Amino acid sequence: MSEQLFSIGFGVGTQNAKGKWLEVFYPNPVLTPSADLVNAITSTLDYSGGNTVIELNPGELNELESALRSTGESEQADVIKTFKTSVRPLVATVLANDDNPASVAEGYLKLQLLSHRLVKPHGINLNGLFGTLPNVAWTNKGAIDLEELPQAQLNARLNGEELTVDCVDKFPKMTNYVVPAGVRIAHTARVRLGAYIGEGTTIMHEGFVNFNAGTEGPGMIEGRISAGVFVGSGSDLGGGSSTMGTLSGGGNIVISVGKECLIGANAGIGIPLGDRCTVESGLYITAGTKVAMIDEQGNAVNTAKARDLAGQSDLLFRRNSSTGAVECLTNKTAVELNEELHSNN
Repeated sequence: MSEQLFSIGFGVGTQNAKGKWLEVFYPNPVLTPSADLVNAITSTLDYSGGNTVIELNPGELNELESALRSTGESEQADVIKTFKTSVRPLVATVLANDDNPASVAEGYLKLQLLSHRLVKPHGINLNGLFGTLPNVAWTNKGAIDLEELPQAQLNARLNGEELTVDCVDKFPKMTNYVVPAGVRIAHTARVRLGAYIGEGTTIMHEGFVNFNAGTEGPGMIEGRISAGVFVGSGSDLGGGSSTMGTLSGGGNIVISVGKECLIGANAGIGIPLGDRCTVESGLYITAGTKVAMIDEQGNAVNTAKARDLAGQSDLLFRRNSSTGAVECLTNKTAVELNEELHSNN
């Protein structure tokens, strides 16, 4: 098979007692794999096309490793070599195209492509992902099926151990799968798998980043980056600030934050911002917010809804301390991040 495929990943994962996948870890996923990698798979595994999840048995690993080394795919060959010691189920996930994820293995491959910075938010099809992924108990012993959790908790106690349930969710924390280079994350449970965290990003303890969202980097994140929101380089989200994602009421509007923006503490946006924009602390701008446009002399010259200003650069949003009206004027200053704070090497 010589056609160009979308992605390939060799993974090790967790299944429940019924053999259904709960999660899959891909140590080295590949976007747009080479023809040699595709040929190595088609010559050794039962792959005939389309988006396919192939469970690997131990007898296939030697042949697959040999085929990968003979074609120069040494990194993937090394992955397969390490798989030979696994006591967990193994899988090869092949995505011929970017269709909706139809299985747990496909969904986890796509999420890890994002967190490995191989694709950016909105650069991959995640339609239907929520319905595909199971709700899982994430514990100090790994992923456990919720129906099997009570027995697992009892077994742990009987063995003199304690099973800690960190959360119950469809998405695990990113750092259990991927730790991108050049970042600081103060509270790892607040960054979901599928987040894209650009180099130079600092996420403080109250910062949160959902899947299919993230930062170009560098940046300081002390607020919430909701699903679908991407923050440009040099921008700062203050403590308690929020961005409205498509899952939290944003509708079909894709919210983004441009370069060198500042969203103040406890502020928020429901519109995309261009570059060098500032939103005053405590001010939440939604698409329907009425905004008084202020000229350089401080006079109100027009009134607009915030949606009409979406994506425009060099804007300062503030609330008039006397009237309470929301105002917008040209932002004369740019946000400059502390270089020392954002050196995460």
